[in-house]
Amino acid sequence: MSDTKTVFEVNQKIVYPSQGVGTIVELKERKFKDETLLYYVIYLDVSDMTIMVPVNKSEDLGIRAIVSAEDAQKALDMMGEEFEPVTSDWKLRYQMNLELLKKGTVTDIASIVRCLYHRSKVKELPILERKLYDSARKLLEDEVSFALGKTPKEIEAIIHAKLEPVSLNKEGKSFAASDDDYDDEDGDEFIDDDINDEEEDMDDDEGDEE
Repeated sequence: MSDTKTVFEVNQKIVYPSQGVGTIVELKERKFKDETLLYYVIYLDVSDMTIMVPVNKSEDLGIRAIVSAEDAQKALDMMGEEFEPVTSDWKLRYQMNLELLKKGTVTDIASIVRCLYHRSKVKELPILERKLYDSARKLLEDEVSFALGKTPKEIEAIIHAKLEPVSLNKEGKSFAASDDDYDDEDGDEFIDDDINDEEEDMDDDEGDEE
């Protein structure tokens, strides 16, 4: 076995930013060019997929342990707090939230869910933002459920309860949509450019699928 230092152990739950909660199922060596590298073999629950990530790249990819119960609860609590709405330019808003998703902390993910949930109460989200919202919410529900020892359904109900009081109080006040909010409303051209770039980046940076 390689002398490469490992941060995570076999059977440990981890979070892979933008991919979801996973489990380290194995440490495996594999030849790459003239070098033998050590890989984490990770089973991703949400996509039912197993991938291999070089141990020495895991930190750069943002792979981290599941948060503590205390931090998970803080993320839930912040979703019920008042906040300043972000830009009405959906493309800029999408890029800002995408960067948060890449960072992948539980607080970042909660911020995306809170932002897009309340924005959707003003006007229907473009396709790309809706997909981002759905992904972020699923990531949040999965990680927090593991951290707090509750089912995803229970966490889903808690998230809704945290979000809804704010939307009832704030709707029609802070979340005013501009007339040009949805230029290229369906987002098709923007989706093609952005998603293709994202997929290419993932192909370069992520581990091999098994």
